Amino acid sequence: MISTLIELQRLKGLERTGWMLRGIAQGAESVADHSYGVVVAAMLLADEVAARGVHVDVERVLRMAVVHDWAEARVGDMPRTATEYFGSEARKRAEGAAFKDMVAPFRVSGLMEKYVALHDDYEERESLESRLVKAADVIDLLVQTLSFERAGVRGLDEFWDGIAERGLGIDGVAGEVVSEVLGQLAEERRRVLSAQGGV
Repeated sequence: MISTLIELQRLKGLERTGWMLRGIAQGAESVADHSYGVVVAAMLLADEVAARGVHVDVERVLRMAVVHDWAEARVGDMPRTATEYFGSEARKRAEGAAFKDMVAPFRVSGLMEKYVALHDDYEERESLESRLVKAADVIDLLVQTLSFERAGVRGLDEFWDGIAERGLGIDGVAGEVVSEVLGQLAEERRRVLSAQGGV
């Protein structure tokens, strides 16, 4: 356990590369900061979906949100532009291998398979829980983008472009909840930009 905990400390100092590439000062957001935001957003989404009568394994959602970026302690934070060059399958393979190596110390206790199953589910997005965590990942990204825009940062339109078409694969009540949250974020952004003399 200690070797994994020590390795995960790297995420506290690992900058989110996308912000650095856009000229936002170092220290703006670490991978650990982002992971915390994803856990909170995932909990709120799962609770809201459950409150509307849909069965959600909230513990699984939270566990998946916690581990979803662990591999970045080994492979770094690859921005979306890197995936365009490496391909999403190469990224998935690299992160999957890194994750398995990181949790290998848990093989003896039988927990390795449990953690790998969480990571694989997140990557494949076959369950409602994994799709909610991915939606939380996007929502946290947009909340952080909005925070930067409130502080006067410009040139972040690309993070908002095509949000509705990102294909999160969520339908029914859960899809309605996610759409509502994305709509509220877009409306808040319009207010912020309008107040600052933008669009």
